[in-house]
Amino acid sequence: MPEPIAGLPELRGDCARCFGLCCVALHFAASADFALNKPAGKPCPNLRGDHRCGIHADLRKKGFTGCTVYDCFGAGQKVSQVTFGGQDWRTASKEHARRMFDVFPVVRQLHELLWYLTEALGLPAARPVHPELRRALEETERLTRQTAGELAALDVAAHRQQVNELLLRTSELARAGVTGGKGGRKGKGKDRRGADLIGARLRGADLRGASLRGAYLIAADLTGADLRDADMIGADLRDADLTDADLSGAFFLTQPQINAARGSVRTRLPESVSRPVHWATGG
Repeated sequence: MPEPIAGLPELRGDCARCFGLCCVALHFAASADFALNKPAGKPCPNLRGDHRCGIHADLRKKGFTGCTVYDCFGAGQKVSQVTFGGQDWRTASKEHARRMFDVFPVVRQLHELLWYLTEALGLPAARPVHPELRRALEETERLTRQTAGELAALDVAAHRQQVNELLLRTSELARAGVTGGKGGRKGKGKDRRGADLIGARLRGADLRGASLRGAYLIAADLTGADLRDADMIGADLRDADLTDADLSGAFFLTQPQINAARGSVRTRLPESVSRPVHWATGG
């Protein structure tokens, strides 16, 4: 993950300090990712009394691939232990539980922004906007520590928009000095923001320094593609083939994105993410 900054919370989920909030608060729709329908606020039937998953080792085999992809960016333990002071929704009032489930998705979004801002502060090329990034990071962290009532009323979409504008400027700076292409010239890579690349044949493609912000790369063939220094924020990599691809230096890439893709032991990843176990097994 991005280098931790003093005073910031962990930005990866710690299930041992969470009350299984993602297994209760969120809605599941029966699909290739989930084996059943589950409304928001209702516990998953696989959730045990100790807040652990009863089929954790076999989630993919039993049709719950979506669970293996998900990461709350540390919001689960924040809401469980800080916002609600360690009070379990199982033993609390229905109103308390409902408010906890309402607040969890809000804090999850804020923690995802903390991830991006922390990574942005580690990009040397973004130094001109580092002061603004740090102010945005401090404000976002302050918002995560509000009361449950304040968090429930927060216009998180508006805050995301403000931060996104700053992250876009960061991306422009980070990609401006990338050397790539046939002529080896410096400059930003291709702008494929929001592009529909579902199932695209991009084997061996030169995407170094490209902006793939919000691009739809579902089931795309990116075998051996050069994605160094690419902006990956919000790119949909579900079932994308990253076998032998080079994503070293790619930024704003999260663990859920990588978990949703396919890859190999030869796929090169930035230090901010870990190689999924299912890549080695082909699961």
